[in-house]
Amino acid sequence: MTWQIEVDRNTCIGTGSCAGIAPEHFELRERKSCPRHPTAEPDELLVDAAESCPVEAITIRDATSGELIAPEP
Repeated sequence: MTWQIEVDRNTCIGTGSCAGIAPEHFELRERKSCPRHPTAEPDELLVDAAESCPVEAITIRDATSGELIAPEP
């Protein structure tokens, strides 16, 4: 299984919580979050980062089915 990582840069407010929680998956560029790679193997840190985003700018989906993994609706 592979997960797709997306960040809505228009929504992101650049708190950096995602990069603090999962630095191997996120970095700040121009004060906005960016995924280091568009996909990743399942990792609970990705879920934690998406759930911790104060403006829900991060979405994690199953790359095959498109099913939303995080944040929980």
